[in-house]
Amino acid sequence: MRILLIEDEADLARRTLASLARAGITGEWLANAEDALDFAGDGFTVVIVDLGLPGLSGLDLVRSLRRRGLAVPILILTARGSWEEKVAGLNAGADDFLVKPVRVEELVARLHALARRAAGHLASRLEDGALALNTGTHEAWLAGEPVELTRNEFRLLRAFLLEPGRTLSRDAILDRLYALETERDPNPAYS
Repeated sequence: MRILLIEDEADLARRTLASLARAGITGEWLANAEDALDFAGDGFTVVIVDLGLPGLSGLDLVRSLRRRGLAVPILILTARGSWEEKVAGLNAGADDFLVKPVRVEELVARLHALARRAAGHLASRLEDGALALNTGTHEAWLAGEPVELTRNEFRLLRAFLLEPGRTLSRDAILDRLYALETERDPNPAYS
């Protein structure tokens, strides 16, 4: 899983990313909402937004991302915790809301839940030329003929079909292969 953390406090951002890395979650950090508008759709599994950002607020960022059609799950992680702020965040387009300080275990569990929920909303049929993939039934066809794929071959093909024309880095490929797993298979060739 690969997350984008938008947090203006550098020390807190570093500690959060280090804790998530120990849980097998990679991430990028941006300190302001303006930069996030350019990067949020760049292959992230979940976007984490602090409300108290300089310049454009976290709430305005969430609204802007949704207006632009970003379908990636958004988790608000903030020190503000009134019910009014929670309602405003969720109504702006956030998928979840956590109040700091938060236990890393809860944050990790919520990130995995958001990733699972988002994976269920992917288009069930992906096509590119003669290649077709059904993400619901895990079937693949080439020129109308069924193709047998291992679980990892299927995940890899799905990753490429979801981002046509884009070169995926090794880390991006691994994130997509293991997005819903907490541990990676040490011998993935036999999966």
